[in-house]
Formats: sequence, structure tokens, C-alpha cells
Amino acid sequence: MDLLNPLDAVFLAIESREHPMHVGGLQLFEPPADAGPGYTHALFTAMSAKTEVRTRFRRQPSRLPVGFSSLAWSHADNVDLGYHLRRSALPAPGGMGDLLDLTERLHGILLDRHRPLWEGRLIEGLADGRFAIYMKMHHALIDGVSAMRLLQRTLTDDPFDDRLSVPWGTPPVPRDDSVAPESAWSQLRRAVPRVLRATGSIAAPVRGALDGRLTMPMTAPRTLFNTAIGGARRIAVRSWPLERINTVRAATGATVNDVVLAMSAAALRAYLLEHDALPEDPLIAMVPVNIRSTAEADSSEGNLVAACLANLGTNIEDPARRLETISTSMREAKQVFTQLPKLEAMMLSAALMTPLGVSLIPGFEALPRMPFNLVISNVPGPRKPVYLQGARLDANYPLSIPFESQAMNITVTTNDGNLDFGLVGCRRTVPDLDRMIGHLENGLAELEKATS
Repeated sequence: MDLLNPLDAVFLAIESREHPMHVGGLQLFEPPADAGPGYTHALFTAMSAKTEVRTRFRRQPSRLPVGFSSLAWSHADNVDLGYHLRRSALPAPGGMGDLLDLTERLHGILLDRHRPLWEGRLIEGLADGRFAIYMKMHHALIDGVSAMRLLQRTLTDDPFDDRLSVPWGTPPVPRDDSVAPESAWSQLRRAVPRVLRATGSIAAPVRGALDGRLTMPMTAPRTLFNTAIGGARRIAVRSWPLERINTVRAATGATVNDVVLAMSAAALRAYLLEHDALPEDPLIAMVPVNIRSTAEADSSEGNLVAACLANLGTNIEDPARRLETISTSMREAKQVFTQLPKLEAMMLSAALMTPLGVSLIPGFEALPRMPFNLVISNVPGPRKPVYLQGARLDANYPLSIPFESQAMNITVTTNDGNLDFGLVGCRRTVPDLDRMIGHLENGLAELEKATS
């Protein structure tokens, strides 16, 4: 039995039917030139034969002896791979709309807490000959950075390498089996003093907020995105050449992530103007920032991220000034977080997430301000072509979580020479989510024009 870290425990605790807490990804693959009609069937058969399941993919919620749930993991002795991995086909002729319709339904279904918290789906039937893999894992098991690194370890840059690696079968990180595992009670006794010390250390970033260097939680204005949401999902995806983003970055001194945030801010501003609902105050985004060391990149599990708050400058009409505001906000937030040890940074992040759970309590949903308006993540992915048994990864759309009172999420990852955007929204609250794709393109075009 393993105790969860504070942020992982929050993700388990606030989950409900209306608020699934899993992250996912939709990968599109181009089969090799010599692939026959049975290629995807053979691939699925080979994947199903990978029955060795590593520790992370055996974890399921447990219950401590004192009765608390969502605080510890147990490990399944046997994993029913026939349940966790399935095969689907789109109705002919399958298009991207059909693929997204299926993915929306899969992404809106809760994971079974009586089983390890992950599922995968091989999807065939696209008219252009490509196939897709959709996979989801509970956010308490994995964050975006570790998920992307895990994906990359299953792929190869050799198009002729026919060896097959699967996420659940990736060899575990070596450990010293001569050391006896600690009991849950022993882990709890060690954890409590560290958590108490961490609580005191949160004073440092609070001081940063008070002297104006850190965007404060609960200062975001309410928008039409910030309302109670349901469990059904809407998904929109698109890829942009990384070269275009880098041109803006080089001209302004901003980071790639700053430009992604500026594109998102422009799209949010345009969408809200369309609905005559743009607030006078700027929208605030929560931006997860990786705090893993190089040594921890492939070995650590769960979430190791800091929750930075970024001023999106949506009240600023000029795109160049908006980008400058975003860049300054992110730079100052990172400076504050880098002063904290990992546990303290995670405690602060968990504290920032807590109002999302509190908003589920009757009476709290009418709070005039939000901790933040939405989450925008940028997760590093492969920078060169990669392959799965000769099939080239054509697109890799990350799909994350719309939280309660936050009807939309934007997540981005690099893939070869592109940035792949995955937008996930509440189907009822944001039925026209696909309009955000056009607004993102217009936002990038405005930045190009303003900085050329």
C-alpha cells in the first residue's frame, strides 16, 4: 500500500460523475507503406499479447486502516487486459468528426475504481487509411510530463524497428528489493511532520503575492466558462507548425509557452466577445509547470508540478502588449516557485486546487470570483518523427480535464515540427467548442503581424 502525495489525493477526492479526473491522449498513426488490410488487427493482437503489467498500471484506490479513502494505493494481483484494452471501428467512411465523436464519449466515462485506473482503445476505419490510439489514465496516477515521457519510451525513431512496446509493459525503474516495503502506518508517521513543515513554508509564495510578484488565486472574474458542468465532453483538435510559433518567440524574447498562452488568450477574448461576455478584468489561467529534476524525469510517478497562475491579459486589445503581460506574469510566478522545495510547491498547488472541490458544496458555487478561469498546459513531446511498428505518429492530441466551474481545458504538446492542440470542454456549456480552433489561428496570425 502506498500513500498518495497531496496533489494526487486531491484529484481522487474531487472526482464525481460530472467531473471525471482522468487525462488522455489521441494519437493518429500513418501505417507503413507496405501495410496490408490486416495491419491493425495484427497490431491489436500483438498489443493484447503484452500481458506483463508494470506497477503503475496495477494501482487502484485503497482504504487506510482508519477508514479514509482516496489517500492510498493498493495493487491488483491480476489485470484483465481484455477489459483495459479494446478495439473499435468507425462507421464507413470514417472521418475526423466520427473519430472525435467516439473519443468524446470515451473521454466522458469514469474509470472503474475497482480496477487499475487506465484504459486504451485501438480505433480503425478512418477513410484516409490512418488509425488512432486513445488512452486515458487517472490524473492521480500520472501528470502530463510523465505521460508524455512514457509514450515516447514506447515509440522509436527507427521506421524499420518492428519491436512493440506498450505503456503498461514498459520495464519498471530498478529498485532495491533488499529493502522491506514500509507499512501504510509507517509512511503516514513519516509524512505528517513533513506536511506540517510544508504548510509553514507556504508563507514564502504568499509574500511574493503580496509584493505583486505572484498572481493571486480567487482574483479571476466569472465568465460563461465558469459555471457548473456536466460529465459529457466536447473535443476540438488542430496542429500548428512550430516554426510559426518560434518566429513570434524570437521576435519578442518570449518563450514558446508564452506564445501558446497568448494564442489561447486571443481565442478566449474573441469567443467571449462573440457572446457579448468579455469581462473587464483579465482572465487567469492555471499553468502547470514541471518541477521534476532530470534524474526524476523517467522514474517518478504521480504528479510533480507547480500550479502557476498567469494573467492572460484578455482585457488588452493589442496582441503584442497582451503577450508582454503574459510573459511577465509567467516569469515572476516561476521565480517564486523555484524558491520552494518540491513538497512545499506541491502543497501550494494542492491549496490552489482545493477551491475547485469546495465549489461542489451547496452555497459555494455562487462565489463572485474564481481561483482561476481555466487550465492551459504545454507538455514537451517528441521533436522528431517517431514510429510504432513502422507506423509514423502523425498527430498527438493531449486531452485533459475541465474542472467544476471551468468548462474548458487547453493542452498542447510538441510532435516533430508541430504543436498539437487538444481542447476539451463541457458538452452542454461549450457546445460550439470547435469555434475556438479558428480563434486560435486568428490569434497566432495577429501576433505574427504585430511582431513582424
